[in-house]
Amino acid sequence: MTGGEDTVLTRVEGRCGIITLNRPRALNALTHAMVRRIAAALDFWEHDPAVRTVVITGAGERGLCAGGDIRAIHEDARAGGTASAAFWRDEYRLNARIARYPKPYVALMDGIVMGGGVGVSAHGDVRIVTERSRVAMPETAIGFVPDVGGTYLLARAPDRLGVQLALTGQAVGAADALLCGLADHFVPSGRLPDLVAALTGAEVSEVLPGFAGEAPAGELDACREWSGHCYAADTVEEIVRRLLGSGAPAAKEAAEVILTRSPTALKVTLAALRRVPGLGPLEAVLAQEYGVSCAALSAPDLLEGIRAQVIDKDRSPRWTPPSLDQVTDADVARHFAPLGDQELVLAPGPGPGPTSVPGSGSGSGSGREAHG
Repeated sequence: MTGGEDTVLTRVEGRCGIITLNRPRALNALTHAMVRRIAAALDFWEHDPAVRTVVITGAGERGLCAGGDIRAIHEDARAGGTASAAFWRDEYRLNARIARYPKPYVALMDGIVMGGGVGVSAHGDVRIVTERSRVAMPETAIGFVPDVGGTYLLARAPDRLGVQLALTGQAVGAADALLCGLADHFVPSGRLPDLVAALTGAEVSEVLPGFAGEAPAGELDACREWSGHCYAADTVEEIVRRLLGSGAPAAKEAAEVILTRSPTALKVTLAALRRVPGLGPLEAVLAQEYGVSCAALSAPDLLEGIRAQVIDKDRSPRWTPPSLDQVTDADVARHFAPLGDQELVLAPGPGPGPTSVPGSGSGSGSGREAHG
């Protein structure tokens, strides 16, 4: 399987199927056609005995993928269309497909990996970060809520660090991505071409030990002294109060960032994270995220957030309502209302876990139990 749409390039080299996201000017932002193309490649290669490993990477020097095409979402939301819901339906199916893929799925999370970029990488079983990696779920900054299985991943981070990443949208480097369970291995960016070349002729477990190493020091480990207590609070208001009262400069900084985000998105995000432990497998969490995403389409903050951050770029969103205390329980609850025959139904199934390689530099204590 070669060639195909220019925005997604697929090729087979030796025993390796390679997917390259190819919109470098748009930081490889995902379109619906790209999602379908990736899914088609996975379907084809699953039944090709010559393909033993799948690798996903991004064209250009800036990153794997900056997320979904939010300009297209903005246009669809303004028009009251259905294109975004259709896109998310296929995107979330792809996220689940990646998590259950029967062959090693190697994600090269070099450079910027945000939103939908996390969805096509962090559910894989071999997730590689570099010294250039900047990994984030920045949705609250545009009046949206972490999706693509982001709440599933972040709810499992140790000491509730995932709550911080979800509420602030903070981008983290390699060590912190490893610590939070968003990645498994650190490989210097300059060695990625050689790694891919090695994978074309050998199994992942044979190749990775020769490339994986220790990531440069991160920032979040020091936050564990206060993050568990602060983010265990029942409300966003109480989280902010605890952060401001902790005495830690990093906690104060997190609180200040949170207070710039969409109040509605913050409260819905916290509610979504709190529900994750009771939902079970990734597929059930993706179904919840689908409902939340669809509800956000008809709310004012998504349009306003994209306008402020991407369209006009004035970085001054006017949220509705403008403060946390004005967001009602009903405002939050409507994001979790049943969708009836529009529900996203994904059948859970067994899937491989992250590939463990001795000496990989994987973060300790990354956690697999969701606690939100």
